[in-house]
Amino acid sequence: MIVWIFRRLWQACLVMLAMSVIVFIATNVLGNPVDILISPDSTQQDRARIIAQLGLDLPLWRQYFAFLGSALHGNLGTSFVYSQPAIHLIFERMPATLELAICAVLLSVVIGIPLGLFAGLAPESPLAKGTMAFSILGFSLPTFWVGIMFILVFSVELGWLPTGGRGETAALFGIQWSFLTADGLRHLILPALNLSLFNISLVLRLTRAGVAEVLPQEYIKFARAKGLSETRVIFVHVLKNLMIPVVTVVGMEFGSVIAFSVVTESIYSWPGMGKLIIDSINSLDRPVIVAYLMVIVMVFVTTNLVVDFLYTVLDPRIRLNEGEQ
Repeated sequence: MIVWIFRRLWQACLVMLAMSVIVFIATNVLGNPVDILISPDSTQQDRARIIAQLGLDLPLWRQYFAFLGSALHGNLGTSFVYSQPAIHLIFERMPATLELAICAVLLSVVIGIPLGLFAGLAPESPLAKGTMAFSILGFSLPTFWVGIMFILVFSVELGWLPTGGRGETAALFGIQWSFLTADGLRHLILPALNLSLFNISLVLRLTRAGVAEVLPQEYIKFARAKGLSETRVIFVHVLKNLMIPVVTVVGMEFGSVIAFSVVTESIYSWPGMGKLIIDSINSLDRPVIVAYLMVIVMVFVTTNLVVDFLYTVLDPRIRLNEGEQ
């Protein structure tokens, strides 16, 4: 197990290094921040001084190695616009995005798995067919359109929920969270539901497919022949054996939810990393863009590590296969 962990960590470091090169080069082809940050009325001496101060006068390879050296010490650069460490700006907004993403993933699991189980156990029932039709809508409808419709229906027409913002927050471990207050929860419902809609459909269909695959297996027939209750058969034998693909999808989608929460945060004015990156792209604030993308890469890499570890917990055969290599 120790060798397996070190191997995965080494692979994660290589992925982070490769992505740092790609991210740094990609952000440097977006445009020239000098055109936005420096007034057209500035003199050539002022322009040269500011460019040198920002380090934009160096060749690209020297800028990268300077960035890499600073990154190894936890410094991903200073924002051109805010004149603050970029990583601090990201970490200030990260709790709001993480809260939204975690709620969205929890909704996809809490809603998707029970609906998928029901659709797989009673596939011919009208409710199961309606559930599968709903999943098609979840895949097909664009997030921005659904978000706007939610606001029109639940906020404008019915007046049940607020249109945007984070609402009242409360501190836990020195961090402000919305789910700890009633007003914050009201502000959290619509964006979390909007962000989770695609994943609810994905988990629902995956669970249904897993149930349809597991039910005909011999060990399920044997469990029923032993006289086990249907509840025990479903929750111990069926559900446990279909959890590996569900864990895979939920784990991978957690990173995707964080990365693609930009649209939802923009629609609902949610003060997370997504809104920050949109503002940074508009102002070509390269350090913030690079810091944001590296944090997203780190989330994906960490999620993969956690999913790999959960594999060994859910299926010991995976651990045995690793030991045989």
